[in-house]
Amino acid sequence: MSGTIRLIVGLGNPGEKYKGTRHNAGQEFVHKLSVQLKFNELKPDLKLFSKASRISSITEDLHLIIPETFMNESGRSVAAYSRFFKINPKEILVVHDDLDIAAGVARFKIGGGHGGHNGLRNIICSLGKNTDFYRLRIGIGHPGSADKVTSYVLSRPSDQDKQNINLAINEAMSLIPILLEGNITLAMSKLHGKVFSENNCSGNS
Repeated sequence: MSGTIRLIVGLGNPGEKYKGTRHNAGQEFVHKLSVQLKFNELKPDLKLFSKASRISSITEDLHLIIPETFMNESGRSVAAYSRFFKINPKEILVVHDDLDIAAGVARFKIGGGHGGHNGLRNIICSLGKNTDFYRLRIGIGHPGSADKVTSYVLSRPSDQDKQNINLAINEAMSLIPILLEGNITLAMSKLHGKVFSENNCSGNS
């Protein structure tokens, strides 16, 4: 699968209550990316259930959105927005938190299932069970027990984990221009294998 990314989606829950929580790592990524790429402020679009901004170019517009729905209804926003702007699933990058990789690790992924992530599950369902969109997985680590997962993802990370997550987010952001050029293989090779921690800021694994 290959294609030009036209829509980048940052998953999370809306409201101050959830700001800075592990589950909102994707949302945080998009906020930071909008600043890096000099987008206008993301503004609410009630009809499309999202906060959105876009940059126009000679070829294609690039859209950034943060769903204004709760995580488990993220597909409502993604489906409505992609239909309105005629964006195919293969042109979408979804940025989300991931329990299965450590804080300080980020990974690009092409297609696949939802891996138990409720936001991805709902997006896949809302896109007609289409799984062909790109993902950027922001590692948040695992609490060690399944019965602790809900409280874990809805809480804020430790100072050390927060620092590591930010390092991984910043490195992934630096590779977005490569991804936007259509070179997912190069972006993946540059990002994968890098692990960021407070004792390993060089990014060497």
